[in-house]
Amino acid sequence: MSSISQNSGMLSRGQLLHLFDRFSFLTSHPDVKKRIADAVADKQEAVAVTTAIQEEILTEMGIDPRFGIACLGKVNMVYANDQDLMLHFYKFIAKEEVACEEAELGPDEFAERIQAQHQLQEQQLEMLKHMRKFHLDDQSVILEKCGSNGIQFYKNHAVEDFPWLHQEMENANFESGASILSSEQIQETVRRRVSPLFMPR
Repeated sequence: MSSISQNSGMLSRGQLLHLFDRFSFLTSHPDVKKRIADAVADKQEAVAVTTAIQEEILTEMGIDPRFGIACLGKVNMVYANDQDLMLHFYKFIAKEEVACEEAELGPDEFAERIQAQHQLQEQQLEMLKHMRKFHLDDQSVILEKCGSNGIQFYKNHAVEDFPWLHQEMENANFESGASILSSEQIQETVRRRVSPLFMPR
C-alpha cells in the first residue's frame, strides 16, 4: 500500500478499473458475502458495508477513501465518452446492487429472484434484437414505451451492440416495472408513430 494518500484530482481510468475488478472479486467471496449478510441481520444497511469495502480497496490503493468515493459520483460526467469504462462502471453498480440484494433476501429467495431476472433478460434480448430491424427514430419511440427495460439491458450488454441506448439513457426518464413488448406490440408502436391517426380495427 502506498504511504501517500491521493486526495485531489480525479481517479484515473486504470484506478477505476482496478477498483471495479477488486470489488467484484471480493463480493463474490463467501466470507465477504457473510460479512454483508451478518450486518443486515444486525439491522445495518447492506450498502453501508459495500461502501466500507470500497473504502478499504481505495485505502489499499493509496487513495483517500472519502476522496475516492466522491470520484465515483463524477464518473458519469468525466468519462461520459469512454463507452468501455462506462460499461464497467454500470457493471460495478449492478454488482453492488446484487451483493446488497443477496444479503437482504437470503439465499433461497435471492436464487428465485435471479432466475426470474434471467428470464426477463432473455425476453429483453429478443425484444431488442427485433427492434434492430427498425429505423433509429423508431427504436427510440419503442424504447420510451419499454421504460427501464432498455437501461437494464444496457447495463448487461456491450454498448456498441445497441449504441442508440446510450443517448436514450441520458435523455429519457426511465421508470421501473415497465413491460416487455412483443414483436406485434413493437410493430404497432412503429405504425402509430408513422401514422398518428392510425386506429386499430
